[in-house]
Amino acid sequence: NDGTFIDTLTVATGYYSLSDGKNNTLIYLDKGNTVNINFDANDFENTLEFSGVGSEISNYLFIKNKKYKEIAGEGTDIYLLEEAAYKSKINEIKTASEELLNATEGVSEDFKKKEKRNLYYSYLGFVDKYQLYHSHYAKKEDFKVSDDFLKELETIEYNSEEDFLFSSNYENLVNAHYQKEARKLADQDSIQNDIAFLKIAAGINNETIKNKLVYLNSKYNITYTDQLEDFYSLFMAASTNEEHKKEITESYNKLKTVSKGQPSPKFENYENFNGGTTSLDDLKGKFVYVDVWATWCGPCKAEIPSLKEVEAKYHNKNIEFVSISVDVEKDYEKWKTMVKEEDLKGIQLFSDKNWKSDFVTGYLIKGIPRFILIDPNGNIVNSNAPRPSSEKLIKL
Repeated sequence: NDGTFIDTLTVATGYYSLSDGKNNTLIYLDKGNTVNINFDANDFENTLEFSGVGSEISNYLFIKNKKYKEIAGEGTDIYLLEEAAYKSKINEIKTASEELLNATEGVSEDFKKKEKRNLYYSYLGFVDKYQLYHSHYAKKEDFKVSDDFLKELETIEYNSEEDFLFSSNYENLVNAHYQKEARKLADQDSIQNDIAFLKIAAGINNETIKNKLVYLNSKYNITYTDQLEDFYSLFMAASTNEEHKKEITESYNKLKTVSKGQPSPKFENYENFNGGTTSLDDLKGKFVYVDVWATWCGPCKAEIPSLKEVEAKYHNKNIEFVSISVDVEKDYEKWKTMVKEEDLKGIQLFSDKNWKSDFVTGYLIKGIPRFILIDPNGNIVNSNAPRPSSEKLIKL
């Protein structure tokens, strides 16, 4: 009645995300902690309080995040700064965080030692992404950082298991390093990036680092790869984690059922924006190009102009263009409004159970936009068809 509840959680020591569906914050939990969390959902930033045994680190993390916003400002403005001003700003963030950490009582020296390294890795992460982010947000397409800007990145050792397990900033730097190496190999050997990454990652000496990176990069990439057999073989050879191997094998076996020539999973009686319902079987006798999207998905919306062009090019030919929204029920009106305002063409459908629909799970879709081409007999031509903006689509 008074809005409180208590629960006992079985957790591994480390960071967790606490969310009420609208607000979220990072918390740190350890066995034996009794952490009291109190906040007003309508004024989260100003009312969140942690108390009790083991609450000190969570308090520090919350205040650190507020401090970051205070110094960096809202949104992406920090990436508009020129090199010197940017470095000065990220140094200021690092220094302020260190001062806050030193002033926090009740935190072990061991945590402080690791967190100081984490703050340094956070700083290096900002250094590493500056060129890409500044180029994008400042709209300088050919922007390159000066010769010595990235010099500090040369200090990183990429094989610290302790830092990898403790610091997501370090994990991101390690992942970025091997992604760069993979792109070099892909260019050199004219192979796909996902295949190149598995080949590069297989050579990582530390088993913990190798297993996690190989798994994280395979979990989604296996659903996108053009070379399923090669991808799966390389993953199985690289990983020594039995749980990961089991999960990826399940994905592999499912993906084989949606390979070229196999019958397509079906959608049935999806609501049609123009009225009534539509099923895949209604479209038999025609090719069907399916776009799985959502109103909140930026890359999906970026494809709309190209999709309209392709639809116009093939209008009145033996092909239907079907867009399936996987928006949740509460965004139903948002979907209807966007279809109308954007004047979306083709057949516009609303999925019956968003991400859990039989069609979406049948194709093992884990990211959108996703495009699929089905032949007039209802068999798969390509379960990972090129996007409308790709020249490969017209060729297909």
